[in-house]
Amino acid sequence: MNRIIKIGMDVHSTNYTLCAMEPIIGAQERVYGEIQTSPDYKEIICFIEALKMKLGSNDNYSIECGYEAGCLGYSLYHQLTGAGIKCVILAPTTMLTQQGKRIKTDKRDARLIAHCLCYGGYHPVYIPTGEDDAAKEYLRMRDDHKMVLKKLKQQINAFVLRHGHQYAGSKWTTRHLTWLRKLEFNPMYRETLDEYMVSYEEQEAKIERYDRRIEEIAAEARYQENVRKLGCFLGIRTHTALSLIVETGDFKRFAKGNIYAAFLGLTPGEHSSAINKNRLGISKTGNTHLRCLLTEAAAGICKGAIGYKSKELRSRQKGQSAEIIAYSDKANARMRGKYYRMIRHGKKRNVAVTAVARELACFVWGMMTGNIRIHSGTGMM
Repeated sequence: MNRIIKIGMDVHSTNYTLCAMEPIIGAQERVYGEIQTSPDYKEIICFIEALKMKLGSNDNYSIECGYEAGCLGYSLYHQLTGAGIKCVILAPTTMLTQQGKRIKTDKRDARLIAHCLCYGGYHPVYIPTGEDDAAKEYLRMRDDHKMVLKKLKQQINAFVLRHGHQYAGSKWTTRHLTWLRKLEFNPMYRETLDEYMVSYEEQEAKIERYDRRIEEIAAEARYQENVRKLGCFLGIRTHTALSLIVETGDFKRFAKGNIYAAFLGLTPGEHSSAINKNRLGISKTGNTHLRCLLTEAAAGICKGAIGYKSKELRSRQKGQSAEIIAYSDKANARMRGKYYRMIRHGKKRNVAVTAVARELACFVWGMMTGNIRIHSGTGMM
């Protein structure tokens, strides 16, 4: 008899809670043990060895572990698979949940994960290659520093405004920086602003260095071709293209472009009943980082005339096949046209930009999977 044992693991940085469960056809599942251990994968191995002794050697059985995606990332997965133990990471937004339950404990969570593993109530998280994961962490580190720079700019603007100075033109240009350095304050205020400016310049230099390194990574053989393809779209430059590639991994695991958009949380919801229709906002599930990058790219698309191609875009498209250029040009024109059409019909700008981001996700999927045909009406490949 071939028996299947599932081990649900509720994992935290301070402790692991384990629940071993066996699904039984036509009856309630059987629970073999529930324990709490220290946060060490070797404790899980010891639990499995004890479970094997309890089960005995008379029956054939397979054991699979699983835990919810969270703070541990892929580290526990790699430790367990390296020890020869089958493991899966569950995507939290796809897990079946117990309705009406208001009590949440580690023990209950571990049992819920084991239940999902037994009956397939989840979707597994994609595990990237070591190279992709390393590139992803570098890209996210750069974005973290970009957020620090943004906060620093806000602090400088607020400091200057509090002390009676306001710049009328475009900020953070060469003229604006010259204006900041020439402002007259009393000595202590001037020293404070100078320290702010030193921090700003240091942060700018760091980001420039990171961007140069990202260009080097994107030029590597395993990324170069796909990065150049994605660069044919308006709003997508090296950083965004590389992020899409390393964080998505295999684009072909998504059957359609709209499924990829749903993975990014760009799919709108609906709560309708009978004749009442209520449209909701996007789901905001899945990969938050890529969703933000695509929304920023869409905001860049929603500027300029339909069909206009800048010198920079022409340069990015240089060397690509006529088919790829035609596909990206049609996509760019379609997305800009969609934005202006929605604005004319009274849609708010953020709603229109988000709709363009969803279409862009579909076009990205098409480019990366070779489905470079544009169907009229839906924008789905």
